[in-house]
Amino acid sequence: MLLGKRVKDLRKSKGMTQQELGDLINVTKVSICCYENGTRMPTIDTLLELGKVFGVSIDYFLGHDKVVNNEDNDSYFYLADEEIKILEELRKHEALYDKLIEDPKRTVELIDKKVR
Repeated sequence: MLLGKRVKDLRKSKGMTQQELGDLINVTKVSICCYENGTRMPTIDTLLELGKVFGVSIDYFLGHDKVVNNEDNDSYFYLADEEIKILEELRKHEALYDKLIEDPKRTVELIDKKVR
């Protein structure tokens, strides 16, 4: 869904319709709609074309905004800016944040159950 949100946000920020964007990268309006709704993934070539149109890298569409190092096992992963905003908001809710730190799986399951 992150990819779709980012395509849609970039398209709208440029004042483009789905048809106009599709014409620029040689795909249909329906394809753009599907990318934005998360029902279809663009090919790598299409991602490259989207990046050229909007002046961003493929990494941006994939949510590779910030590199996070895991010092425990010398590995790393990426966080999207949207994920960082979620963490910042969670920290404002101390009791919930503490529960997530204590037992993340169970707390997420409870939240999921509540929002259904």
